[in-house]
Amino acid sequence: MLARAIMLQGTGSDVGKSLLVTGLARAFAHRGLRVKPFKPQNMSNNAAVTADGGEIGRAQALQARAARVAPSVHMNPVLLKPQSETGSQVVVQGRVIGNAKGREYQAMKPGLLGTVLESFGHLARQADLVLVEGAGSASEVNLRAGDIANMGFARAAGVPVVLVGDIDRGGVIASLVGTKTVIAAEDGATIAGFIVNKFRGDPSLFSDGMATIARHTGWQPLGLVPFFDLAHRLPAEDALGLPIDRPRGDSDRTLIVVLAYPRISNFDDFDPLRLEPGVDLVFLKPGEPIPGNAALVVLPGSKATIADLAALRETGWDTDLTAHARRGGHVLGICGGYQMLGTKISDPGGLEGPAGSVAGLGLLDVETVLEGDKMLVDIFGKSADGVTPFKGYEMHIGHTTGAACMRPLLHFADGRKEGAVSGSGRIAGCYVHGLFSDDRQRDHWLRRVAGRPSALAYESDVEATLDRLADHIERHVDCTRLLELSRTPDLRETP
Repeated sequence: MLARAIMLQGTGSDVGKSLLVTGLARAFAHRGLRVKPFKPQNMSNNAAVTADGGEIGRAQALQARAARVAPSVHMNPVLLKPQSETGSQVVVQGRVIGNAKGREYQAMKPGLLGTVLESFGHLARQADLVLVEGAGSASEVNLRAGDIANMGFARAAGVPVVLVGDIDRGGVIASLVGTKTVIAAEDGATIAGFIVNKFRGDPSLFSDGMATIARHTGWQPLGLVPFFDLAHRLPAEDALGLPIDRPRGDSDRTLIVVLAYPRISNFDDFDPLRLEPGVDLVFLKPGEPIPGNAALVVLPGSKATIADLAALRETGWDTDLTAHARRGGHVLGICGGYQMLGTKISDPGGLEGPAGSVAGLGLLDVETVLEGDKMLVDIFGKSADGVTPFKGYEMHIGHTTGAACMRPLLHFADGRKEGAVSGSGRIAGCYVHGLFSDDRQRDHWLRRVAGRPSALAYESDVEATLDRLADHIERHVDCTRLLELSRTPDLRETP
């Protein structure tokens, strides 16, 4: 028996599809339904480790959490992780299968549809409702041939569509009506309704707008959703969500800086610090100097470590880091950032770019070789002091060795030692993501670099925000009608 399903597509990127699916997942879970999220194809360097030992986009992991189910590779069977302006690493059902440039990937897509439908069917046999999220824009008719992310999937699986428009960016009537105009009639027939998202102000002022869209498209209006002010308290899916706030300038606040190089990955590692009272978390863009009063500078993960190290040097951050270290400042490298802190990085097989070796920043006495299988695993343990517990996950390729590893940062529960710490104790690195999501570990770091305790219960805060998002969605979306519009898929249909 297959679950009912419905798909949310958008008039463009960043219209709020992911957040709406997240809220709907929690809302329908509150109604007692077994809900599974699904996104056929995603593009993001913010990924999460799944319970079945693979990786998926961070948004689908959050949606799984909202639905109160374990994340699975089948929730995002095709994940593209950009490594350059024109090419991406291709992850299929949680495992890397290679790299492809844009045109090469277009040629690959038709062959991936079977895998996408296989994963969808796997979820549909385990749930009452599958909430499907499209990618980018439904109106990108130039990419319609071989599509697996939007209408190509919807028609192949026989899943009805709700189209989402973003009123905050303007032109929402034209974007919704225009989508009906440019897509093929057969694709348009799959669209059953529409939602206007991110509204601000008096909703009565847009009642005529909703009627106009319905009149021109024939689609049912399912909701005018006000902007959800607490969205910033949930993990963002991609670099569009990087916070741009600057320090308040209060002398009693702790400044923590993250270097946002071009291929930054897993930047949701720092969401808990961003929400921490008394902390100013700043993502520096290339060209912005590292402030002299930073208590901690973090080198985050990277999808192209050697290329991002070159970008780091081009912007002058290597000089700033040296000065920061000489002033007695703290530096932490996570995953790719840990590799950069060492004396050498080698990529003999060209896994992340052209094969070769480069000198690292030389702030930790370690060397890294990018080779071997990708490590994808949840991790538990304690800080090297044996006192402070942590939980997190590893997601990396490569092995790091050297004298500084004799001073590990972490001890895993299975007895392994992880990471490295400089002789001064102020420079450290490790492969573990998610350290700051653990309240105990975040408290440990804030006391270490700033002499102040944590004042945030992060996991509880995320849960409370998901519940408030579900209430928000229930108030402004006709969830009952949306459920009525969902239907049992027919996986025998072809586009």
